[in-house]
Amino acid sequence: MNLTHLFGIHAAQAALEYSPQKIRRAWVDSQRQDARLKPLLDELGALGVSPEKTERKKLDKLADGKNHQGIVIAVELPAMRNEDRLKSDVEALTEPAFYLILDQVQDPHNLGACLRTADAVGAHGVVVTKDNAAGITPTVCKVASGAAETVPVYQVTNLARTLRWLKEQNIWIMGAAGEAGQTIYDMKLDMPLALVMGAEGCGMRHLTRQHCDFLVKIPMLGQVESLNVSVAAGVLLYEIFRQKHSG
Repeated sequence: MNLTHLFGIHAAQAALEYSPQKIRRAWVDSQRQDARLKPLLDELGALGVSPEKTERKKLDKLADGKNHQGIVIAVELPAMRNEDRLKSDVEALTEPAFYLILDQVQDPHNLGACLRTADAVGAHGVVVTKDNAAGITPTVCKVASGAAETVPVYQVTNLARTLRWLKEQNIWIMGAAGEAGQTIYDMKLDMPLALVMGAEGCGMRHLTRQHCDFLVKIPMLGQVESLNVSVAAGVLLYEIFRQKHSG
């Protein structure tokens, strides 16, 4: 069981709204008087989760010293896989690899939307960075609409090293960049492939870009400079899907 501690009133509200069935335990500060806690405690009780009244010191420890506002809950979330598991899963593939890689994408809504699309196109997994990136949270699970349970999510500490290893496995690395000289529709994409998307606002990091075999862009005729990362990922993933399944 992969239990994660969520702390604070807003985090508790999100868990109760998006994934109440995943809540396993709850702790509340026995000395704290905060009217905002009562409806949360009532909802937890209705779920059959009886909040454990405890001293602040224990909550501080559960929340790793961060501001918990008097409440900590334990939720069961899909486990993220590590780099070693990615390697073994890639080596076990019996069809051309198809992965989505997110370089420090921080918005949980974007991660959730990307997971949902990755599931729809049959991607073998989504790779995320450990630092400065969203992980699996109740919000991600809600937006993903079940895809967080079906699409493997791999968390890696060194993305450049992971990209080098994927290339050694004869997987092509395609990066999305607005300044690319060719569009996604100019490319033949029926080979083993990993699509790399950069973070909101700043795109791929320089070192990540250097490890891409080629860059592509989405043609745009309007005035805006870019698309939301999850929307762009959807466009690109579906063109890869179309080519992989066109005859």
